[in-house]
Amino acid sequence: MNTKPTLKKITPTFGSSIIAVQKTKKRKRSEAFWHFHPEVEMVYVNKGKGRRHIGNHLSYFNNSQLILIGSNLPHNGFTDRLTSKGKETLVQFHPQFLGESLNALPEMKNIVQLLERAKNGILYKQEIKKVVGPKIERLPKYEGIKRVTKLLEILELLALTDDYTVLNENGYVFETQPQDTDKIDKIYKYVNKNFQNHITLDQISDEVSMTVPAFCRYFKKVTSKTFTQFVNEYRVFYATKLLTESQSSITDICFECGFNNFSHFNKVFNEVVGKSASKYRNEIKSMVH
Repeated sequence: MNTKPTLKKITPTFGSSIIAVQKTKKRKRSEAFWHFHPEVEMVYVNKGKGRRHIGNHLSYFNNSQLILIGSNLPHNGFTDRLTSKGKETLVQFHPQFLGESLNALPEMKNIVQLLERAKNGILYKQEIKKVVGPKIERLPKYEGIKRVTKLLEILELLALTDDYTVLNENGYVFETQPQDTDKIDKIYKYVNKNFQNHITLDQISDEVSMTVPAFCRYFKKVTSKTFTQFVNEYRVFYATKLLTESQSSITDICFECGFNNFSHFNKVFNEVVGKSASKYRNEIKSMVH
């Protein structure tokens, strides 16, 4: 079974830049896979229960949920069990769907900051869910400019509330300029495809047609991390998925994620997640039980 995070291409319907769909049945298991995409994703479940796995965060919900997942944050499709009156509303849109000039308006400042926060995943709490949930459920009924204005209204409410939790406080976030997008996208896809093997600086530099010193300077400037740090964090995110979903030993998981030294794996896992791999797995087991 391929459990690498997959780049998922999302295509809105003709004449629309915002996807807004509603489901009233449990999602098929084949739809719940580990993936990422440049689009922002908002998920609201009014009645149901299930599991959320976003970056290195895993938790369960037992009534309703409202989450906002930013660009390129690996996550699982949700295997919700909806109740008889349960609905899941899914909204997806590109962070630049209004264009750079509109995003630069002072009136958009709160929403731009919200989408930046969402790159680490945001879970909203009860009070804001009550206000925003019904508005999200009505979104699929609107079309054209009405859908755009209603989405902006929702995003403004989410931007102004403090009734939320950030799910991956120390997760990786790309700080990119528009001109960097293609290059970063190439790097991201290459890491996604090859992170289980050793990636040399020569290989990744060649991929984006740069010398090694120029690549290292560029990557540090754009992401505030070294390339090695980034690859190790990516491997740790993958490890959290295996620790949750497989019965493999932690040693086997260490090597499957591309680490070649168990103590180094433990050290990096602790730095990224804030606890050891064994403690993480035990907490997940007790949560399930």
